[in-house]
Formats: sequence, structure tokens, C-alpha cells
Amino acid sequence: MERRSPGLLGAVRIDMTRLHETWMEVVFPRQLDPGHVLGKWKPESGVQKVGYYLWGVLGLLPVLVGYPFLLVGFGTRYYAAKLDSAAARLGIIGAILLSVVVWGALSVLARFQLSTEGFMAVLAASAVATVAAAAAVFFGRVGGRATSVLLAYPSAMTALFLPPVVAALYEPTLGDIVFPNSEELAIWILDTILVVGGLNDVLRDQFALEGIGYVLMWFGLSIPLGWGLGVLVALANLVRPKDD
Repeated sequence: MERRSPGLLGAVRIDMTRLHETWMEVVFPRQLDPGHVLGKWKPESGVQKVGYYLWGVLGLLPVLVGYPFLLVGFGTRYYAAKLDSAAARLGIIGAILLSVVVWGALSVLARFQLSTEGFMAVLAASAVATVAAAAAVFFGRVGGRATSVLLAYPSAMTALFLPPVVAALYEPTLGDIVFPNSEELAIWILDTILVVGGLNDVLRDQFALEGIGYVLMWFGLSIPLGWGLGVLVALANLVRPKDD
């Protein structure tokens, strides 16, 4: 019999139920996709019931807040699967060649549009991006979930961010787009995420966001951003396995 689609609201309900079961499984066993033989664990004693239902109520807010991030994980997983499929067909050598073509085209453009110094900087950044792209494919194929999260995704982010930011240092039109947005992002991060412990004041005193500072900023961001996307994809795989 053909499997009927649950519809948008049904899919949201299923996802949020599984997300809440994932929360419950942090403390209690067999909450998410329990085995057919053992079944879902249920509290028996009074103390267990109080802890079980209290933990369930506490999980409502994380589920509501976390669901948009879960959607980001679904989207990232979808496009990552497309890229992974293409990488599987190309192989590591093919991925290197593709990166060489893409960033090589940027380097050729830089050769005619930028100064010699700018061309050399873009060429170096493109070489680093090519190595990072190859590393992303390698770690994504040979490692498990932890290797993908810790190494593959940050490498992919580095390959994506580095050459355009370096090119922006020497191309005013591109710089007018990259640098103001980068500065606004840096201010937001310093005034929110890094405000703990006065780390934002230390960074403001020690570093100036100009020139190579933009490159270091995006290189630094590529690592936690890659980790974050990797964690969201891992959560998406846990809540809604690919076979679903």
C-alpha cells in the first residue's frame, strides 16, 4: 500500500515529537525510536514519574526554540547530501580539480583586475581553499559522525569563505559588500556571544578589523560555523533519519 504523506502540519508534529523524545532520551532510556521488543521505557515509581514528567515539561521550551535550528539542519543535510553525492562521483582528485577550476577562474580574473600583490594573495587563498575542499571530501568520506562534524564541515566553510574575502581586500566593489557586513557581524558577535568574561574588550584592544583582520575573522568563524552546522545535521539525522 502506498505510504501517505503526513502533510506539512503532520510533518511538523512528527518532528517536534521526535525532538522532544530526543530531549527525553538525554536522561531516560529508550525514548526515541525504542526497539520493538523492549518498547518505550515508562516510569514506575513515584520518584521516577515526578522526574520523568518534570523533565518532559522542562523540554517544551528547548523544543520550541530548537525546532527552527532543526529546520536549518534539515536544509543543510539536504544540500550536503547533494554535494556529498557529487563528491562521491568525482572522488578526492575530482574535487581538487573542480576547486582548481572554480578558484582558478577567480585567480585569472584577479590577474587582470587586481595588482600583482592582489593576484598573489588571491592565488594563495585559492590554493588553501583547494586543500580545504579536498580535506572536506576526505574527512566526510572516511570518518564517522564525529569526524564529519569536527573536521569536514569546518574545512568546507574555509574553502567557501577564504578566497572571496581575500579578493575583497583588493577589489573595492567586492570590498564594499564584504567589509561593512563583516564589521556589523563582528560587532554583533562581540556585543553578544563574546561579552562573557570581557573577551570582547580584549579582542577590541588587541586586534583591529582591517586588512588581514577580515581574513582571520572569517577563517576563525569557519571553524565554529562548521561545527554548528555539523551538529545541526547530526541532530537532523537523529530526529528524522534519512530513510524517513
